Amino acid sequence: MTPREISLGSLCLGGGNPLFLIAGPCVIESEKHALMMAERVGKIAGDVGVPYIFKASYDKANRSSGKAFRGPGLTEGLRILAKIKADLRLPILTDIHEAGQAAQAAEVADILQIPAFLTRQTDLLLAAAKTGRIVNVKKAQFLSPWDMDNVADKISASGNDKIILTERGASFGYNNLVVDMRSFPVLKKFGYPVVYDVTHSVQLPGGQGDASGGQPEFIETLARAGVAAGVDGIFLETHDNPAAALSDGANALPLAKLPELLSRLKQVSRLVRGWGNS
Repeated sequence: MTPREISLGSLCLGGGNPLFLIAGPCVIESEKHALMMAERVGKIAGDVGVPYIFKASYDKANRSSGKAFRGPGLTEGLRILAKIKADLRLPILTDIHEAGQAAQAAEVADILQIPAFLTRQTDLLLAAAKTGRIVNVKKAQFLSPWDMDNVADKISASGNDKIILTERGASFGYNNLVVDMRSFPVLKKFGYPVVYDVTHSVQLPGGQGDASGGQPEFIETLARAGVAAGVDGIFLETHDNPAAALSDGANALPLAKLPELLSRLKQVSRLVRGWGNS
């Protein structure tokens, strides 16, 4: 089944349209850093010719340690995201963790993201759906791809069928994830655009004791495999200096590597999806 397309301003997501990119730092570290990252990633995506959506979290509510940096919080974070949206004219994705955050976040964000750990939280799904915004649901590490049909049904039952389903790996023993490429055609059968969150797929959850580790050397390999398997979009977290990142630096793509990676993914996508010759 070819997933229905979703309109996002001038962008069309899924439905046979070009591969799109959701990217940015894991968390808003500061206004200056978030603006810089949005501008630089936006330019890279524009130069390569890949539609781009900026992502960053205002609050990382599920950090391994209670002492870890969480972000600027809802009010300040949304102010920064609104500035990025206005100044750079970029669509915005951010995640929500509680049903009460949905309406306020939807005033700024074009896409509300449901974190993987919260995939089955019915009240959260319904609150996101009722905003009328696009809802991107991360498949939980403990769910099979076919379980996501029930998750999507909860959202669509509220009258909102603007749904994106995102694969981000499944738990494989302790402190490890694995991605089953069979997941992508299964998810596509539900009729929604499918995204591959490649950088969280190389995460080693809790692998550093009080923080997650990662294997970023496998980002390109898995990203190419996902695009070859026919995903509609790629989600990745990138940072100008991953070693100094305040969240998920261990599995982030160094920003300097993004242009080459994106160019290669576009080439693969052109073969698989049959769009464009440039």
